[in-house]
Amino acid sequence: MKTRDISHVSSSSDTPFDIGPAFSRGGTISVMGEFTTLMARDGHEFNAWLAAPGGPPRGAVVIGQEIFGVNRHIRGVADDYAAAGYVTIAPCLFDRVRRGIELGYTEKDTQEGRGYRLQIPKEKTLLDLTACINVIRHAGRVAMVGYCWGGSLAYVAACELPVACGVSYYGGQIVRDHLGKSPRRPVMYHFGEKDPHIPPADIEKIRAADPNGIFHLYPADHGFNCEERTAFDPASAQLARERTLAFLVAQLEKK
Repeated sequence: MKTRDISHVSSSSDTPFDIGPAFSRGGTISVMGEFTTLMARDGHEFNAWLAAPGGPPRGAVVIGQEIFGVNRHIRGVADDYAAAGYVTIAPCLFDRVRRGIELGYTEKDTQEGRGYRLQIPKEKTLLDLTACINVIRHAGRVAMVGYCWGGSLAYVAACELPVACGVSYYGGQIVRDHLGKSPRRPVMYHFGEKDPHIPPADIEKIRAADPNGIFHLYPADHGFNCEERTAFDPASAQLARERTLAFLVAQLEKK
């Protein structure tokens, strides 16, 4: 798929962007994504990793990044959802600070990523997510799937944005910053029982705020889905992926 400049598509646009033949029946395009450019309602231009399925879309997915940027891992996650049949986009949320931020998973990277996150107001992040939703919504119902920081944003999206559902992987900021609102759309949660950042008491608070949520616990640590982290747990990651894909079928493809 060639990179396309879609900066003319704002978050207030009602016209779906024509991404091309990848979304036509019988398309044979590779699921490997590429970076493209979007514009949010406030005029901010930012990059996003956009990946198309090889055939007719089953729906659309916005991927919420960790605090490490849209790095190799997040791009791979987006490509994986595209391979499963969903038009998938992963916005570079750190572009609000500086273009091209990609971090690894060292302690230094973690501190750096937290610093970038703290510089970006939630309202600005929601503008970027809304722009992404508007770009891909012609492919069908839209879900947001997020990890770490993105997991918290998936909760916020289910509260405030026009998505059909959300999937939150170890969203540690939900209790700290977002329990003032409850999701209006179905949310599936994946938490690690060994996660020192999200104790059981926090999970219970989220359950209370979202009594209709679907909660899954795994014998794993924070970041268990990421193969580049020492906390990677292949069995838990695979089970969470299977559950997530089944959830997306139920929420995005229901008649």
